[in-house]
Amino acid sequence: MALNSDKLLKTVIGAAEEKKAHDVVALNLQGISLIADYFVICHGNSDTQVLSIATEIRKTAEIAGAKVRLEGADTARWVLVDMGDVVAHVFHKDEREFYHLERLWSDAKAVEIV
Repeated sequence: MALNSDKLLKTVIGAAEEKKAHDVVALNLQGISLIADYFVICHGNSDTQVLSIATEIRKTAEIAGAKVRLEGADTARWVLVDMGDVVAHVFHKDEREFYHLERLWSDAKAVEIV
């Protein structure tokens, strides 16, 4: 059975929460952007936590059958975990406040995380 974007979204959120990611937000980009169906945005309070969150998302998504591309792990300030339909942005706390992606994508509706 193929991994659809909704299932992948839940997988990514679960992985982020497993590593105690802070302020996890999911934005629905369907009908707004062709980049992805969903963005997941979260942050860690240290480089180590940022890497831990990104690694867990990558590992869990690959196990679920997603093809994953990781960028930014070398600096651990903003790690992009691209899984096609779902893109996770794992920030260091300071970078998240600076870039404020939620504001940039304010047209997107927040997905309720259960």
